[in-house]
Amino acid sequence: EAEAEAEARFLLQEARESIEAARSYRRELEQRLRGLHQARQQIRESATLTRDVLEQHFNDLKGTLKKLLDERLMSLLQQVDAIEQESIKPLDECQKLIEHGVSTANDLLREGESAVHGDVGQQNEKLCSFTKKALHIQLDSLPEVPSLVDVPCLSAQLDDCLLTILKNQIFRHGTVASRPPVQLEEFVEKPGGILVRWCKVDDDFIPQDYRLQYRKSTASHFEDVYVGSETEFIVLHIDPNVDYQFRVCARGDGRQEWSPWSVPQVGRTTLVPHEWTAGLEGYSLSSRRNIALRNDSQSCGVLYSKAPTYFCGQTLTFRQVLSGIETVGQPDRRDSLGVCVEQQNGYDSLQRDKAVCISTNGAVFVNGKEMTNQLPAVTSGSTVTFDMEVVQLAPPNNEGGIFKLRVTISSNNREVVFDWVLDQCCVSLYFGCSFSYPGWKVLVF
Repeated sequence: EAEAEAEARFLLQEARESIEAARSYRRELEQRLRGLHQARQQIRESATLTRDVLEQHFNDLKGTLKKLLDERLMSLLQQVDAIEQESIKPLDECQKLIEHGVSTANDLLREGESAVHGDVGQQNEKLCSFTKKALHIQLDSLPEVPSLVDVPCLSAQLDDCLLTILKNQIFRHGTVASRPPVQLEEFVEKPGGILVRWCKVDDDFIPQDYRLQYRKSTASHFEDVYVGSETEFIVLHIDPNVDYQFRVCARGDGRQEWSPWSVPQVGRTTLVPHEWTAGLEGYSLSSRRNIALRNDSQSCGVLYSKAPTYFCGQTLTFRQVLSGIETVGQPDRRDSLGVCVEQQNGYDSLQRDKAVCISTNGAVFVNGKEMTNQLPAVTSGSTVTFDMEVVQLAPPNNEGGIFKLRVTISSNNREVVFDWVLDQCCVSLYFGCSFSYPGWKVLVF
């Protein structure tokens, strides 16, 4: 009985494993079916879109060509009208002159015949008057009439090679691509933004520039957000928890036209954007509160973030924004950019306890103490990044808890790495800046 019970349990276990394998197999098949459905849908939707684009493009071409041909025809007809009127005008004037001469000759003939056949008593007087009139008219002066070879003979000269050229150009115009040469590769969430990466998938294609576009999923039109040679770009001003569609294309080396668009993909960020605290005297903020400008107020102090929105594992970036004349404010040894555990009012710098920062001259401070390693000075256009990760979390002891963060600060292609020891667990931090003189303008993202 024990053996039979063990065998039954074994068979039951095998049956359960087979059932679970069958379920897993079914799930995998269903997932593949969904993949096939998406692939089929993509082919059909892209084919429909391509047909619409081709039809619209060629209809526009036909309309434009008809308009251009009509305009050219009108221009040529106007030239014919102008030449005709200009050439006919002297002929009309000559015709009026001849018709006037004919009328005058007819009148003279009638008067002469009347004088010749008139009464004898008045004949001499009439003949004398007629002779004087005939001499005055100058019957030997005739107007010049141009010969046919001297007047215009209009004709249309039409080159049939235009049709051949158009035919060759039209037959080569447009192509249908089944795969774009570049595709979107990765989306990385950023506070109030998304880092978009793309890659080349056609080995024979040599890209010169890339063009990235995006739109809200509810919008109807894409808009350009980046054009350049890089293969990644941080798209800022992204609303959190909202879907955005992205697509990218490329322009081949030495070419003017862009390649087909990549397959549109959806990206989103769940991270709220970084914002400076509004209302601190001495600083003016942009409308999105992600840019702080040190104004000419005499008040000084540390400008903090609105909330502790910087989390370990992310990259925090400060960028010195160029002003109209590409200059920054006068530096001061207390000027700093960095992160801290909490907001502490009353300080004029981040060079204090529970904070790490870099001064504008490149010095690095940890908990108020200056490190021996130094970074390049912060100047116009400089970018400073902070990266942090938790490396140690120990239980409380007699001296309290120990919390250690591995901090990497980068500036102008150089970096320093150190461990920041805190007495409390802290995975979200405030960021801040302090400048003593006006002119400094800092973007955070």
